[in-house]
Amino acid sequence: MADQMAAARIPGLALGLARDGAVSFTRAYGYADLRRHRPTTSDTMFHIASITKVITAQTVMLMVDEGKIALDDPIARHLDFAILGEGALAITFRHLLTHMSGISDEHYYEIDFRQRGVDSPMEIGTLLRDYLAAGGRYARGGNLKQFPGVQWDYSNIGYALLGYLVGRIAGQDMRDLTRERLFRPLGLGHISWTISGTAAGLRATPYDLIEGAVTPVEPVGFPDWSTGMIRASVSDLTLLMAAAANGGAIRNARLLSETGMAEMLRMQKPPGLADWLTGQGLGWQQSLLDGVPRINHWGGDPGVFTMAYLDPARRTAIVILSNLSATRESRAALRAIATRMLA
Repeated sequence: MADQMAAARIPGLALGLARDGAVSFTRAYGYADLRRHRPTTSDTMFHIASITKVITAQTVMLMVDEGKIALDDPIARHLDFAILGEGALAITFRHLLTHMSGISDEHYYEIDFRQRGVDSPMEIGTLLRDYLAAGGRYARGGNLKQFPGVQWDYSNIGYALLGYLVGRIAGQDMRDLTRERLFRPLGLGHISWTISGTAAGLRATPYDLIEGAVTPVEPVGFPDWSTGMIRASVSDLTLLMAAAANGGAIRNARLLSETGMAEMLRMQKPPGLADWLTGQGLGWQQSLLDGVPRINHWGGDPGVFTMAYLDPARRTAIVILSNLSATRESRAALRAIATRMLA
């Protein structure tokens, strides 16, 4: 670990391993805050970035388990606005979960909705109407660029829609639902959907390499929170990932039906799938790790780089969290660590 962190200049790193629905161990290395010499611990809360998407996907699957929706239901009947573009009425929950909705993030990246240092004040519904509805501030001629189901295209806006849809279907903000249905039943005390909800003394300071120097940067907040805003400790996140690798169950609790979890992890290769991937599930993806196809999801934002891997055949999950922006060296380091942990 020391060699890998030094080679990539990673200030702080935490890892966890779970087997058979229980956390086997967590470890923490280096510093959560270099200036204050505050060490990383298993309770340090890292911004997990896009690993958030698998938690959003699992919450959608709770709605499926309860019969409130079906994966192939059109989403339009649950929205309070109409998406601009040909084929909008054909978009289903499955399309959103598998990045096959045809909704493009191109304009989303041009605008950059991130706030530095604070949570975004923009409501997720406002963002979606402005980006997707006719007359919306950012809609232009429409951001639905492909007919649904035709082409894979990774979409943060698609996952923003899922967070908004769950709220409308459940009758409560999806963040409150996850607290009630996932976080509190497992006793998770170090996980938050917001920067403001993350205790200052537990935050992993984000760092970036700027002109060759490891430099602190402000955390980012954005309105599409269901795509990547969760902050979590390695202890809490590993417990959630343990259920994903164990057929939806952990300890004496079942978070998702075995059928639902199996559907999340069923990999397909849709047209246009990125060449670094070998499969796409519901939220979860698959790519090669040391030549072996592994179910996983990565996360990256300014000052953070994270990985979660599953081995359902061995009911094993691993989590790796770091507080340095992704670089060529940090990608190599975290992949080497993941390979060692899954050996």
